[in-house]
Amino acid sequence: MKTAVSVPDDVFDKAERLARAAGRSRSEVYSAALREYVARHAPDEVTEAVDRVVDRLGPEAPSDEFVRHAARQILESVEW
Repeated sequence: MKTAVSVPDDVFDKAERLARAAGRSRSEVYSAALREYVARHAPDEVTEAVDRVVDRLGPEAPSDEFVRHAARQILESVEW
């Protein structure tokens, strides 16, 4: 879908540089940025994704204390 948006000049310039450096189109950069923004601000989607993983693992999920501790450390270090 095509749409028109206004962005500050400094943001536009940084996005242009990023697109060139990454070898991506401006549209790809803006789409990726918007996708990430939506994902970060839609906590229900994160919860649903985690629930799907837990459902797939089922009761056979590892119950090892080391695994639980490592998983907790990783989850606590991730920016939500």
